[in-house]
Amino acid sequence: MYESNFSEVSEFILLGLSNYRQVQHFLLAFSTVFYLMIILGNTLVVFTVTFNAHLHSPMYFLLANLSFIDLCFSTLAVPKMIHDLYSGDKTISFHECLIQIFVLHILGGSEMVLLVAMALDICKPLHYLTIMSPRMCSLLLSGAWLIGIIHSVIQVAFVVHLPFCGPNEIDSFYCDLPWFIKLACIDTYRMEFLVTAISGFISIGTFFLLIISYILILFTVWKHPSGGLSKALSTLSAHISVVVLFFGPCIFVYMWPFPTVPVDKFLAIVDFLITPILNPAIYTMRNKDMKLAMRKLISQLLGLPKISK
Repeated sequence: MYESNFSEVSEFILLGLSNYRQVQHFLLAFSTVFYLMIILGNTLVVFTVTFNAHLHSPMYFLLANLSFIDLCFSTLAVPKMIHDLYSGDKTISFHECLIQIFVLHILGGSEMVLLVAMALDICKPLHYLTIMSPRMCSLLLSGAWLIGIIHSVIQVAFVVHLPFCGPNEIDSFYCDLPWFIKLACIDTYRMEFLVTAISGFISIGTFFLLIISYILILFTVWKHPSGGLSKALSTLSAHISVVVLFFGPCIFVYMWPFPTVPVDKFLAIVDFLITPILNPAIYTMRNKDMKLAMRKLISQLLGLPKISK
């Protein structure tokens, strides 16, 4: 029923974060520097875990995959934003916009499941190695990607055949469902509600599942204080930081998908530029084994003398 108007809009215009030239220059420098840091930090984590036999354990396996997802997540939108800020060409084709939405929800859904899997590290510290066998790690990772793909297919299936006949301006620096649906030429109230409900339910459900698990951990720490549990408490604070930074913007966008103030655009910066930097920093800079392995890898790459300790 949509074919008559389907091809009238072939591209969208991404309005970006600001129309002021000075602000755009700042955003260009800011996003370029942070994206380079994201590439270096997350690539270093992935290579360190891959090529260091001492880090072939469930915790580091999941950490490397988290860094890979963060790298892909940032790469999905930030290079396009940098290009648009530099060239002034802010157009994106209809199909590129749909692909961006599809991959965005795959990566977002996968990271949510992966964060839950990583929470097992502190939920069951005494049984972690028994539970998280190599086979279980592979199953969890496969399940995370499968859930992300299913979630994304369901979301995109609702909107792929919507008619677009103008306007074609998206008030953001990337494509996502709330803004995409709003531009359709039909009444999309029910679809907006349905898409928002699905994404909001998954985000809030996963977030509260993690929060409940953290409360249980805090209760355990309070009942059985010891040196070993103090390490779990330290790890817990890192997990909470990552979870709040990742889920906060997601929940805001999908619980208030069309705010009168463009706060969601700036919160998206947290997900695309801030969290992908903090993840490797939080999970590696506090870990002696990771820091030593990174120094060894960097020394090998630069041809420096080997570091023994």
